[in-house]
Amino acid sequence: EVQLVESGGGLVQAGGSLRLSCAASGFNFDDYAIGWYRQAPGKEREGVSCLSRSDGSTYYEESLQGRFTISKDNAKKTVYLQMNNLKPEDTAVYFCAADYYCSGPRAMDYWGKGTLVTVSS
Repeated sequence: EVQLVESGGGLVQAGGSLRLSCAASGFNFDDYAIGWYRQAPGKEREGVSCLSRSDGSTYYEESLQGRFTISKDNAKKTVYLQMNNLKPEDTAVYFCAADYYCSGPRAMDYWGKGTLVTVSS
């Protein structure tokens, strides 16, 4: 059974940093692209960043590049999202998702339950 478990969310002041973790199990970690998505209150889920399965290419939502960094630890089967210089508009539930390819949120097959990030001004 594919399982994705997010952790690392919390309350942080604007300008602060958080590192989210997505622990994967139940599938061959190397065979899947894993991405981070977020959903703010009253808004649709949107893509944040993704690691492709083939060559490890990374993708970022354009406005977040430079502040957010995605990485993975194959030995721990964990994907991380380092978030720096956080802004109140980054407040959202952050999800990780897995599928064969990096895609938009509607196309990803497997999802974690999410972790809440709240950025205070």
